[in-house]
Amino acid sequence: MAEATVPILEMKNAGKIYAQGGRAIEALRGANLRVRKGEFICLIGASGCGKSTLLRMAAGFESVTSGEALMWDKPIAGPDWSRGMVFQDYGLFPWLSVRDNIGFGPKSRGRARSEIKATCARFIELVGLQSFADVYPHQLSGGMKQRVAIARVLANDAEMVLMDEPFGALDAMTRERLQDELVEIWSRTGLTVLFVTHAIEEAIFLADRVVVMSPGPGRIDSEYVIDLPRPRDVASDAFNEWRKLLSSKLHSHHARKAG
Repeated sequence: MAEATVPILEMKNAGKIYAQGGRAIEALRGANLRVRKGEFICLIGASGCGKSTLLRMAAGFESVTSGEALMWDKPIAGPDWSRGMVFQDYGLFPWLSVRDNIGFGPKSRGRARSEIKATCARFIELVGLQSFADVYPHQLSGGMKQRVAIARVLANDAEMVLMDEPFGALDAMTRERLQDELVEIWSRTGLTVLFVTHAIEEAIFLADRVVVMSPGPGRIDSEYVIDLPRPRDVASDAFNEWRKLLSSKLHSHHARKAG
């Protein structure tokens, strides 16, 4: 089967149940999601709706309790370099420089020293950290740390980047700048991105498609193709229409849960 007709990631009726204190907690029920190569998809929803659970299943950190989680039509059996994860807390190695953090994956996979050096240089430049290549994470701002985390995933030849609220701990101005930079990196590299956020505006700004999840247990409620031209103007009438629609959808979930 040609790759063009097979989604890079597919969840088929995927469910997840955790055992907690002798009880079964259903975190996700019957999730169906197809992600095509090169798409930028955002998952949004209230806390506890299963966004991070679905992302961790895609990463291979969690196994499905029911249904299937597939990459290129093959079961996801565990973590793999082809699916890189970026967390809110950066996850950098504090004892390694920026350059060595970025080169960690290629080095671990036995790449030649010259290839590692060229790869590090390429991605350091891509994220604009040429002047910080030899400093350590504690010397960087939050925004710089997140750029290193993104570059580290890209340097490891990831086909797909899974991002769990990566900008949630940053101040508003840094967050906006990194959103712009992420869209630029995505457009230049042809990456596939699955991005979890609770921020409606962030999802509209970034995504080709927004997937709305509802809680109790987590389910995929609806999907929306964001047809706005890029670069996107957050002050435009069209952007505000999307904001109102998705906000109304999420508020309806809160009302149903409260009721």
